[in-house]
Amino acid sequence: MSEVMNVAKIFGEDVFNDTVMQERLPKKVYRDLKKMIQEGKELDLATADVIAHEMKEWAIEKGATHYTHWFQPLTGVTAEKHDSFISAPMENGKVLMSFSGKELIKGEPDASSFPSGGLRATFEARGYTAWDCTSPAFVRHDAAGATLCIPTAFCSYTGEALDQKTPLLRSMQAINEQSLRLLRLFGNETAKKVTPSVGPEQEYFLVDAEKFMQRKDLIYTGRTLFGAMPPKGQELDDHYFGTIRQRIAGFMKDVNEELWKVGVTAKTQHNEVAPAQHELAPIYAECNVAVDHNHLVMQTLKRVACQHGMKCLLHEKPFAGVNGSGKHNNWSLTTDEGKNLLDPGKAPHENIQFLLVLTCILKAVDEHADLLRESAADPGNDHRLGANEAPPAIISVFLGEQLEDVIEQLISTGEATHSLKEGALETGVDTLPDVKKDATDRNRTSPFAFTGNKFEFRMVGSRDSIAAPNVVLNTIVAEAFAEACEVLEKADDFHKAVHDLIKKYATEHHRIVFNGDGYAEEWVAEAKRRGLPNIKSMVEAIPALTTDKAIKLFERFHVFTEAELRSRAEIKYENYAKNINIEAKTMIDMASKQIIPAIMKYTKTLADTVLAVREAGVDASVQAEALEEVTALLKETSDALRALEEITEEAGSMEEGKEQAEFFKFNVFPAMDALRAPVDKLEMIVDKEAWPMPSYGDLIFEV
Repeated sequence: MSEVMNVAKIFGEDVFNDTVMQERLPKKVYRDLKKMIQEGKELDLATADVIAHEMKEWAIEKGATHYTHWFQPLTGVTAEKHDSFISAPMENGKVLMSFSGKELIKGEPDASSFPSGGLRATFEARGYTAWDCTSPAFVRHDAAGATLCIPTAFCSYTGEALDQKTPLLRSMQAINEQSLRLLRLFGNETAKKVTPSVGPEQEYFLVDAEKFMQRKDLIYTGRTLFGAMPPKGQELDDHYFGTIRQRIAGFMKDVNEELWKVGVTAKTQHNEVAPAQHELAPIYAECNVAVDHNHLVMQTLKRVACQHGMKCLLHEKPFAGVNGSGKHNNWSLTTDEGKNLLDPGKAPHENIQFLLVLTCILKAVDEHADLLRESAADPGNDHRLGANEAPPAIISVFLGEQLEDVIEQLISTGEATHSLKEGALETGVDTLPDVKKDATDRNRTSPFAFTGNKFEFRMVGSRDSIAAPNVVLNTIVAEAFAEACEVLEKADDFHKAVHDLIKKYATEHHRIVFNGDGYAEEWVAEAKRRGLPNIKSMVEAIPALTTDKAIKLFERFHVFTEAELRSRAEIKYENYAKNINIEAKTMIDMASKQIIPAIMKYTKTLADTVLAVREAGVDASVQAEALEEVTALLKETSDALRALEEITEEAGSMEEGKEQAEFFKFNVFPAMDALRAPVDKLEMIVDKEAWPMPSYGDLIFEV
C-alpha cells in the first residue's frame, strides 16, 4: 500500500516562504526584508547578500545545483536561464558554491530574441531581470534535478517593460494607492495596503500521448485542424462532475502533490463539461503571486501528463463541436486588515462604502469594455468567445437580483431602503437539512459576474497568462476610484456627495448591467441598442490598446508608456499572424501528405470493388455511389488545398503588422475553413482503417 500523503507536512516545503525566512535570516535582515515587501523600500546590497546566502544554502539542502531568474516575457509563457552555484576553482582544484545579493537582485538574459514590438532593435541585446521579492522563490524538481527559481520582472536596457510582471506590479501599486485614498475618506486610517486578490480556475484537456503524436495539428498548433464529431459528444452532460477515471485520478494526485510542495493552493478538481476535459482551481492569492502560481499550474499539468503517458491541451478550442477551455479570473480587493472591499454585508443597501466601490467598478467596466475585451483576446479564444459555452464577446456585468434591486432603487429614488433577503431551499424531503440559499443566483453566460464577494471575469483563455486582464482590471478601477475621490475630497457635505455620486454612477453606467442569457440572439440586438461594443475577434480587439483614452489611462497611473502600449499592439498583431500562418501551413502539410494520399488509395480500393462486383454480375450501384461521393469530396479538398496554399503564400509575403494580421483573419482563415469542410465529411464516410490519424472519438473518449 502506498504511503499516505500528509498535505499539511508537504505544503510549501519547497518554498522560501515567510516561515523559512524567519528561521534562517538574522532578525534585522528579516525585518528589513519584510519592510521592503510591505512598504516598497529598496533593499541594500549587504542585506541582499545575507538573503542570497541563506537562500542558496536552503536550496542546496533541497538538492539544487542551479538557480534561475524565472520571468514572463511577451511570448505568453515563462522563460529561464540556469546558472550553477559553482564559483571559479580554487588552487586545490575544488570549487565553492556561491550566490551573491547582486545575483539574487539582478540577472541579465539576452533581450534581443524576445518580442519587443520595436522597443528594441535586434542588435540591442541587453535586458535585465529584477527580483520580485513579493513572490517567494521556490525549488522545482524535474528531470534536470532541482533548480532554485526566483520570480522576477524583465525590462529592457532603457527601462521599458518587456514582460507581463512589470506592468502588473505597477497596476497593483496604482490600485493600492487609490483604494487607500478612498478608504481614508470613509474614516479608515489604519489600513496600510490594499491588494487585488485573484483565484484563477484552470480548464484543460487530457489525451493519450501516443494518439497525440499521430496528429500533426496537435503537435504544431495545440488544436485539431481537422476532425469530425463522433456519435456522442457532451449532449448528455454525463462527464460534468462525473466520477473521475482512475488514470486521470492518478494524474491529479501527482499534480496536487507537486503544486502543494511549491506553495500552490490547489483546492478543487473535477471533470468539466466536454469529454476528456477537467478543471483545477486554487484558493485566492495576491495578484502577482496568483499569476506566478497559474504559470506553475500550467507547467505542472503538462509535465505530469507526460509522466502518465498523456498530453495536456491548454488550447482554448482543441476540438470543434465540444466546449473549449477558459480560465475564470476571480478578482477582489482586500486590505491588510482582512477586509474585502467587495463584501456587501448582510444589508448591501446600507453599506455605502461597498455601493461606491460597486458603482465605481460599473463605471470602470463600462468606460473601458474594449480594454477588458482585448485583455482576453487570443487566436484560440476567437473560437470560444460567443459560442454557447463561454461568455459572449460583448462585455456586460451580472449583479444578480439583490444588487440589481438596490441599484434600481438608487436610480429611481436616489436612495436604497432595503435589500432582498436570502431564502430557504425547500426540497420536499423531511430528512434533508434546511439549506439557506443566497439572495442571488449565478449566471454562467456573463463575462463579468458578481458572485457574492468578488467579480468573476470569465473571458480569459485557458493557455493565457492572467497578468493582462488583471493589469486592466487594477488600472481601470484605480482610475474610477481616483475620479470619485477627486469629487468627494472637495465636497462640503461628504454624506450627501457620496450618495449623489453613487446615484450618478449607477444611472450613467446601468447600461453595462445585464442579468439575462448572454447566449441569446436577443441580447446581441439589445447590447447594440445600448451602445455596448461587440468586438468579435482578436484582430478587431487590438486597437483598443492604442486609443487616446487607453494611453491617457495607463500613462496617468504609470502602468504603461505610450511606447510600451504600441509595442504590445505590434506584438499581438504579429502573434496572431504567426499563429494562423502555422495553422494554415500545418493544414497544407496534413492535407497534401496524409489526407489526400490516403483518400486516393481508398478510391482505388472502391474502384476495384466496383469492378469486381460488376464482373460478378450483380448490382454495384451502392459501391459506385460511394466512389462518386468520395471522388467529388476529394476534388473539393484538392481545390480548397490549392486555394489555401495561394492565399497563405500571399499573406506571408506581406509586411508584418496590422494589415497582415487582418489579411490572415479575413482571408486565410476562411480558406482554412473551406479546406476543413470536405475533409471532415470524408472522415465520416471513409473506412476507419484507411483514415490516416486518430479520430475525435479516439482522442476524447479513450484516455
